[in-house]
Amino acid sequence: MKTDSIFYEIFQTFPEFFFELIGNTSPRTSTYSFLSQEVKQTRFQIDGIFIPPIYASNLPIYFAEFQGYKDQKKNIYQGFFAEIFLYLDDYTPVNDWRGILIFTEKRLDPGLPIQYEDFKNSPRFTKIYLDQLDPQVTDKSLSLSVLRLVGVKDNIAGQQARILIDRAKREAPNLDFQRAIIELIETVIVYKFPDIGRKEIEDMLGLNDLKNTKVYQEALKEGEDIGEKRGEQRGEQRGEHKNKLATAAKLLNRGMTVEEVAEITELEIDQIRQIANQN
Repeated sequence: MKTDSIFYEIFQTFPEFFFELIGNTSPRTSTYSFLSQEVKQTRFQIDGIFIPPIYASNLPIYFAEFQGYKDQKKNIYQGFFAEIFLYLDDYTPVNDWRGILIFTEKRLDPGLPIQYEDFKNSPRFTKIYLDQLDPQVTDKSLSLSVLRLVGVKDNIAGQQARILIDRAKREAPNLDFQRAIIELIETVIVYKFPDIGRKEIEDMLGLNDLKNTKVYQEALKEGEDIGEKRGEQRGEQRGEHKNKLATAAKLLNRGMTVEEVAEITELEIDQIRQIANQN
């Protein structure tokens, strides 16, 4: 199973799961976007970045890396910090940063190399072992339990998934959230058992009867409609922001000052400076 792929899918769907995992309960975490970005100098794609809105220069950028298999080369730390510093060099953000390294099991951690010992007690770096999470905490948190499911042994994964589905039916605050959680649990099992068909997995998890109920079908349709509408809104916002960035670059090239460009485009001065540094 490609473990990092399923984590990216989870955090793309529920970015709030990440912040619960690291213990950040601030309501401002809802303003973050989870995405991938390319380092232009190397054409290297960095996945797993949580970026705050441009106006929140006091909030840190979070870099998340996921490890669910034995790192034979034992260079996960070198690669992780290299990605972070390549990004910082290329984009020169004004924000501070945090690096979060997530292992499904503690035994998969090769240990922090001596060259990076300065980060051992640094607030900028945290590593998390999903199999070491306090059961008293995960038993109360449906989201953390779903994250732990990614790393459980295959021989108990089906049983654990059924338990989580039952919990979702009881604990989900509404039908939309219940449907989304159950589909996410199903997706985790699909990733864990790529050679089993979806129909067999639905049978394994006892989902056939649930998915055929009128209530579930109505929630599914409503969730699809809401998702489509939100996607259109996000697309419009990103398009408008992209146009502003392009306009800012053109105005800077014509000799306008950073302050003048910021006033015209309504972008933050720090962001205009970043564009100026890249030109």
